[in-house]
Amino acid sequence: MRILVIENDLKLCSILEYQLKKSGIDADFCHDGEEAVLYGTKQTYDVIMLDRMLPGIEGITILEQLRKKKVTTPIIMVTAMDQLKNRIEGLDGGADDYLTKPFEIEELPARIRALARRPIRIENMDELSFSDFYLNLGKMKLVRGEESCSLSKREADLLAFFIKNKGQILTRELILTRVWGADSFVTDGNLDNFIHFLRKRLKSVHSQATIKTIRSVGYALEE
Repeated sequence: MRILVIENDLKLCSILEYQLKKSGIDADFCHDGEEAVLYGTKQTYDVIMLDRMLPGIEGITILEQLRKKKVTTPIIMVTAMDQLKNRIEGLDGGADDYLTKPFEIEELPARIRALARRPIRIENMDELSFSDFYLNLGKMKLVRGEESCSLSKREADLLAFFIKNKGQILTRELILTRVWGADSFVTDGNLDNFIHFLRKRLKSVHSQATIKTIRSVGYALEE
């Protein structure tokens, strides 16, 4: 599991890095708003931990920008602002959880794993597009021009996850966690089968898009 920590307190970052590594969680760290948006949109993480008070761009603004850019990664907002209205602002802005400083460091890995177990967040969208096709989520149809084919619910969820993270290398573990859920009993073989099915669906509508296998890592949706 890999998370992104957006925090400008370097001492706290050092403590977090130690505790997370001890718990088997890898983390990338960034310390200001502009860097946070870059990391959050260019790479895919299991969870993002976002401090509200940052130099440059405030945490709420970063949160809103990430959601506007269709980043569906679960986000924990961390802040010393503990009033109810502050928590409401964070949750309304698109945060999935809210953690008030000071917090118990030992509790953090459990909170992160709980968030990572949640299935993929699908916003209220009818369509997602990539390359020369679009995915109609309501009808669960893959459409390119005059051609279309029906998808199963799982195929549609999987393709939606690829589209939302287009061009990025997605590990097998991340796909299984975000699309099936961490507590589901699904094997790598089942994932391979669904990738095979999606490739056939894309070919059936003569799309130029492909799901590329990244050996020993996972997959990426590319043009």
